[in-house]
This record gives sequence, structure tokens and C-alpha cells, in this order.
Amino acid sequence: MATMESLIGLVNRIQRACTALGDYGGGDHAFSSLWDALPSVAVVGGQSSGKSSVLESVVGRDFLPRGSGIVTRRPLVLQLQKTEDGQEEYAEFGHLPRKRFTDFSLVRKEIQDETDRVTGKTKQISPVPIHLSIYSQMVLVNLTLIDLPGLTKVAIEGQPESIVLEIENMVRSYVEKPNCIILAISPANQDIATSDAIKLAKEVDATGERTFGVLTKLDLMDKGTHALDVLEGRSYRLQHPWVGIVNRSQADINKNVDMLAARRKERDYFASSPDYGHLSSKMGSEYLAKLLSKHLESVIRARIPSITSLITKSIDELESELDHLGRPIAVDAGAQLYTILELCRSFDKIFKEHLDGGRPGGDRIYGVFDNQLPAALRKLPFDRHLSIQNVRKIVSEADGYQPHLIAPEQGYRRLIESSLNYFREPAEASVDAVHFVLKELVRKSLGECQELKRFPSLQSAIAGAGNEALEKFRAEGKKTVTRLVDMESSYLTVDFFRKLPQEIEKFGNQGGNPRENTRENSAATPAFDRHADGHFRRIGSNVSSYVNMVSKTLRNSIPKAVVYCQVKEAKQNLLYYFYTRIGKKEGKQLADLLDEDPALMERRQQCARRLELYRKARDEIDSTSWVR
Repeated sequence: MATMESLIGLVNRIQRACTALGDYGGGDHAFSSLWDALPSVAVVGGQSSGKSSVLESVVGRDFLPRGSGIVTRRPLVLQLQKTEDGQEEYAEFGHLPRKRFTDFSLVRKEIQDETDRVTGKTKQISPVPIHLSIYSQMVLVNLTLIDLPGLTKVAIEGQPESIVLEIENMVRSYVEKPNCIILAISPANQDIATSDAIKLAKEVDATGERTFGVLTKLDLMDKGTHALDVLEGRSYRLQHPWVGIVNRSQADINKNVDMLAARRKERDYFASSPDYGHLSSKMGSEYLAKLLSKHLESVIRARIPSITSLITKSIDELESELDHLGRPIAVDAGAQLYTILELCRSFDKIFKEHLDGGRPGGDRIYGVFDNQLPAALRKLPFDRHLSIQNVRKIVSEADGYQPHLIAPEQGYRRLIESSLNYFREPAEASVDAVHFVLKELVRKSLGECQELKRFPSLQSAIAGAGNEALEKFRAEGKKTVTRLVDMESSYLTVDFFRKLPQEIEKFGNQGGNPRENTRENSAATPAFDRHADGHFRRIGSNVSSYVNMVSKTLRNSIPKAVVYCQVKEAKQNLLYYFYTRIGKKEGKQLADLLDEDPALMERRQQCARRLELYRKARDEIDSTSWVR
């Protein structure tokens, strides 16, 4: 079974680790706070309530700053460790871990100096705690107390009026936590109904389960009066008993009265008091310290399972986030080059997954070939281009002054070549459409490569290199598809026309061009015009059939060319030129590419510090034997 000392000591060690690594609770929602999960005792009281005297009585030493106005301006986490007689007595600050203070007047000075280092000497306050451990045989019991600034209603000279609310909000941020035990200190010579400490405790702990009431200055009450209604719970009931305290008088403090003598004097006061004698065994600073220590130990024991669960969960989350954020940057040029290449490979892997179907997006390229290209081919204006009027015009222009005798070969060639030129636009549009898909996939892949998010400069460089390569692939793609169209124009498939029915035009008793017959005989019958229209219609139909054949060929060959020149090249050589250039860069240039986003760098450092904290806490708990 864990002892009281081991459990309280466990929390002390974890709290020291929290403070050292920047976790002191309140306001930081970026991480769960281990500090907030730890049980603690917060000392709350108004100015001149005797709060400092209570603390010094428990410690057994004068060590707190004194004076008028707001003296405590930062939380003081006070960890008390009772030592055996003859052992060295000393104090140690969390911000000075290797320096031991044996003169407690210097402890007081260091508290003042450390407060001023954070707040300045302008009487401002700060929520950042001072961590002080005291090892002494004068300490009554092992205990951790948090001394908070005294509640006040009026700002003193040099302080803004807002400081009254600032102090209340700071105190409230501690005492409203469900793991906080509230030590509410009120002077007996004031009406308990006006106690600032009790008023605040009632707001955050309505049932009084977490509140211990302490009544000070019982010896300063008017003669003939007493505080039994409060101490016996009739004026204000709490779940725990009220404890009366008799502090040293200011004259005792001025005379440096020995703390042991002061404790004897306090015991004698209660033992001999006609009003409080029946309560003497449950009064005084010694009883208060033991009561708090015992209660704190029981609370710690009850909270250990939930604390362990929080630590385990937080470690898993932080390790996962650090994996997500990536390793710190190496300073060696070779290691930096390796990091850059690894990041490029990560990006390239994601990009290929988009193309090959592991991630969405690559299907849009198929959509270009299966929908966009066929639709564009269907919209080509062949009906207009191969109309009877246009066919007659092109064939006539091809014949010149020599009419064609049988088949207008030059007319056919001109009609076909001019028709095939229409294929250039949809061919080049297919190249552009695939280019824009690839460009979008580069952008998406960069955004999905988590490791690259750390390095905006490298991300920009890869994006520039990838887009530069895609432009080259697009140029090559356009060159190839236009060559496919040009090849169709350069050499016609002769067999196609040889298989067509041969025409022999006859007009009456003489052959010749129907156009010429109509010219020679303006009174020709309509049969000549019908025959001429049929002649040109058949030419247009033959050319249309040939163009349809070429269209089917190009519908298959254009996607092949685009995939070969653009998609395949993007998969294999998207960063080829980038790799070539990166190998020639010097150390400074490599470091510039790995210029990490400062926000991510800070986040990783915060995660690493917090992970160190939770691991230390886990080790501390594992090293302490306790009963579940």
C-alpha cells in the first residue's frame, strides 16, 4: 500500500515536471493539462486575512514577503517535505533547480525578485506560478499548497482598476477545477457573511465538498465575543469541519519569535480557552496540516486511475501527432538532401496513386478520352463543309480551267485535306484538358502530402518543377497529336477510294463536266442540274465516309499519344529535372528549401515538451506502489 508521503510526493514530482515544461493549467486548450488533473490545495483569502501567517505556521519558517497592498502577485506552489532531525534544512526553487537556500530571508527575497522578473516592478500580477520546495524538520507534514494572490476590492497606487477583477479571475481559475481542494481563510474579527474567500468558494463549490474553512485571528476578537457559531458550523456549514487558527502577532513577527514557541502558544490558547477548550483537539495549525494532508492523500488515491488513463491517452495522441508532424530537420547537407528526396518520393507516390486509381482524380483523364474528345469530334462542322455548295466550290476551284474528266482527284484531295484540318482543334484540346487534370493532381498531391506541409519553400519548388515538366509534356503531346492529323492529310488511304463505285458521267451524246454543259446551254433541262447535284453529293458523301474512317482512327490514336507523351511521362519523369538540379545545390540552398513553417516547428516543439512531461509522469506513477 502506498504511504501518504509517497502519494503526495508523487504528485509533487509530477507538478514540478509540469511547471518545468510549461504546463501549469488554465487557458491553454492546445493540449490537455496534466496540472489540472492533479489534486491540489489552493489557499484563498482576502488581504489581511492572515493567509501568509497560516502558511508560515504550517512550514515553520518565515519565508513569505510581507507588506501593505497586494504582496503575492504570482501563484506560489509550495511543496513541503518533512525531514528527519539532523538532516539539512533547505529550500529549492523550480527555476533554480541546483541552488539550495538555507537562509529563509533569501527565500523571501528570491520570491520577490522572481515575481518582478515576470511582472516587472509595476505591481502587476501573473498566472505563471513560482515553484518552491521546502525540506525541513519544522514542516508539520508532507503537503502541497498553492498560495494565491489575496482577493481585494481596491487597487493600490500604481495598479490599474482592472487588477481587482484580474486577481479574482486568476484565483477562480484555480479553485473552480474539480480536483482543487479550497482552503478558504477568513478572519474571525470580521462577519463571515462578508468573507471574500467563503463567497468565492460558495460560487465554485456550492455543496462545500471541496472547501475547508479556516478561521484566523480568534485571539483578536472583542472581549465577550466568540466564533463558536462559525467553528461549529451553524453560521455557514461545510462538509468538512472548520479549523480555528491563532497566528503570531505582529509583535511576535517583529521579535522573530521561534516557530516552535508560537505553536506551543497556539496549543495553550485553545486548551485554556473557556470558549474553545472542548474543540482544542481539532484546532490549530498542526491539526489543520494533518487534516489537509490526510484528505489530499485520499483524493490522490481516488484520482490515480483517471490520471493514469489521461496520461496514457495523451501519450498516444502526442506520439501520433509527432509522427504526423515529422522528424526535426537535420543540419548536415547530405541528410538534408536525403530528406528532400524522401519528401519528393512521398509526393510522387501520392501523385501516382491519383493516376492509377488508388486515390480519386485519375478517372478524369479517362473522361477526356471517353466523353470530351468524342463530343468534340461530333461537333466538327462537316455537314457545312461537305454541303453540295461547298463541295461544288472546292472541286471547281481545284479543276481550274481544265474540267475533270471522270473523278475530280484534286477536288477530292482538297476536300479531304481541308476536312482533316478540323481535327487539329479537338486533338489539341484533348492535350490541354489532360494537362489541366495533371496540373490539378499535382496541386492535390502536394496538399495531401502531410510531410510537405512543414516546408512551404520545398512545396513551392516541387509545384514549380512539376508544372514546368507538365508544360514540356503538353508541348510534346501537342506536337504528337498534330503530327497524327498531319499524317492522315499527307497520305490518303487509296484502297478506300478504289472500292468505291466508279462514275462515268454522260450527258446526252457527249461526256464532260456537267458544270460545262450547263454553261454551254443555259436552257438545259433540270435533269442536268439534278445530275450535277447528285454528282457533287456523291463526292461529299465519299469524302464524309473517308473522314469518318479517319475520325475513328484518331479517336483511338489521340488518347494513345496523349497518354504516352503526358500521362506516362508524368508518372515516370515528373521531377526528373528537379532531381537533376537539386543534386547540384549547396548546403545553404538545401537548408532554404527546408525552411520549415514556424508555426509547425513551434507545434512540434510543444508536442515534444508535453510528451516528455507525460512520459515523466508515467514513470513517476510506475515507480510508486499504490493500491487500486
